[in-house]
Amino acid sequence: MHQVFRAAAACTLILLAWPAASQTPAPLRAWNPHPDGAPATEALRSFAAAVQAGTQGRYRIQFLPNAAIGEQALAVQMLKAGEIDVAGIDADPLSDTIPTLEAFHLPFLFSGAAHMFRHLDGPMGQRFTEKLKASGYVVLGWYNGGGSYFYCAEKPITRQSDMAGLRVRVRNVEAHAEMVRLLGAVPVPMPDKEVLEAFRSGKIDCAEGTMVDYEAGALYKAARYMLLDQHMISPEALVVSTRLWDRMAPEDQRAFLDAGKTSALLMRRLWEQRMSAARTALTKEGVQFSPVADFSPYVRRMAPLYKKYTAHPDVRGDLLTIISEQ
Repeated sequence: MHQVFRAAAACTLILLAWPAASQTPAPLRAWNPHPDGAPATEALRSFAAAVQAGTQGRYRIQFLPNAAIGEQALAVQMLKAGEIDVAGIDADPLSDTIPTLEAFHLPFLFSGAAHMFRHLDGPMGQRFTEKLKASGYVVLGWYNGGGSYFYCAEKPITRQSDMAGLRVRVRNVEAHAEMVRLLGAVPVPMPDKEVLEAFRSGKIDCAEGTMVDYEAGALYKAARYMLLDQHMISPEALVVSTRLWDRMAPEDQRAFLDAGKTSALLMRRLWEQRMSAARTALTKEGVQFSPVADFSPYVRRMAPLYKKYTAHPDVRGDLLTIISEQ
């Protein structure tokens, strides 16, 4: 009898000990669309390390860079469903909740990244964060999605009138296409991966994109003239799902917020360093840069596009605030 009792007691102790050994939750899944070495990827890795340290190992993050589970639209759906937990996403899918974020894709809206972050880090960004939380996203920080420039194959653009009739590749974003039309050129939507061949085949005369992508993709080999207009600057948001957030203890939420803020500042710094390195490398490759002497001819032509957004009651106030503080 005593032996039976001891065996039962031993089994009970094992069963009681089992949950304690399994209390560490499974790793969270984090997604972003960028490759290894990109500023956003390195900042997200730093975020993961800070979260693990700040929560004393209660939360660990499994990293899925370079769109490992699919494109952004799928990642957003999975985030809202709780199938992934952390993501770096651009402003496009978030604009369904906050129309003002769609206006962040307007050309010549910001004088520079500092201007954009002044609003995102301030009261406007806080309002965005509160609205997004109700829609399934908790914003932990705002990353720099990069500024776009025009670059051309045959000749430089030195003034707005030089764009007349040029075939300009754009991403499949209506505001980008409308901008090109208003500048007197012809928009040609296509994916990033097709741009170099489109230059080589003569399908396009110019394209738009970030200086980093232009340098990394060796696009300067087909298009050596860049206009330093930085006509669009867009943000990316570091977010966690509301499903995850609502399960966290307050001290873990604070750890995530602190890690997100630090990660955002790191990403912005890494982006500026990467931009500087790209500019240096492109100069050595013989790329010709043309500064913009006068932005007013470009901005005046955007009036119909701006009017479309200022007519939206949920956008007008924020948009006018941004414009007035340039």
